[in-house]
Amino acid sequence: MLFRRLGVRPGSVLLVHASLRGSGLRSQQLLAALIQTLGPEGTVVVPSFTPENSSTSRVHRAATARLTAAEQARMLAHMPPFDQATTPSPTTGRFAEGVRTAAHSVRSSHPQTSFAALGRRAAELMEGHELDCHLGERSPMARLYEAAADILLFRVGYEVCTAFHLAEYRRGGPLPHRRYRCVVDSPGNWVEFTDVALSDADFAEVGSRLPAGLARTGAWLGRPVSLMPMRPAVDRAQSILAEIRHGLSETAHIRR
Repeated sequence: MLFRRLGVRPGSVLLVHASLRGSGLRSQQLLAALIQTLGPEGTVVVPSFTPENSSTSRVHRAATARLTAAEQARMLAHMPPFDQATTPSPTTGRFAEGVRTAAHSVRSSHPQTSFAALGRRAAELMEGHELDCHLGERSPMARLYEAAADILLFRVGYEVCTAFHLAEYRRGGPLPHRRYRCVVDSPGNWVEFTDVALSDADFAEVGSRLPAGLARTGAWLGRPVSLMPMRPAVDRAQSILAEIRHGLSETAHIRR
């Protein structure tokens, strides 16, 4: 089995980013294969982000770019709030949605950058996702690091590796911040908060500069599959980001 050959450990925590397009797999098939490899003590975690719920996200700006000011105002006034149990996460892919909607899945509470998990440690890892901490120390990302999670990139590249965002928070120095705005609790009830200005613009470069041999690689129908331990990957990404972002303006990396 591919995942066992790559080194997926029974009983471990696995942060998964997957593209099923052209894979010949349904989300339930990939999930079943991972659960079989992880066993009953393992846990699968996926991003279940909802940038559509944020008026400050690039996804929202693109969706409303052609609307008039009046149309935008009506849309903002009636936008449904984030619901931890039911709000879909269409931008994270079919596999992530399959995990989010699976029986016994647990989701963190952030209205823009939630995660969903399935398995023995799901509730523990998803607890306590603070509003003003997208992917830092008070989010599931830090608990995944503490749990010595592994990262599986199934037919996707490093550019979507969300664990590198934790390295953004940890890279030291004065970090650029920005305002975020999401709707919660009831339609039109918008809340604002300040957090680190996140960007995945250079994550592919970060991945290319990780130590040789850190990731174990294979392939599925002509596209790469990689597995790497989260702790050393984040630790190394932290220093790489500090180097390549040195001197960049605060606005240069505002992407999310």
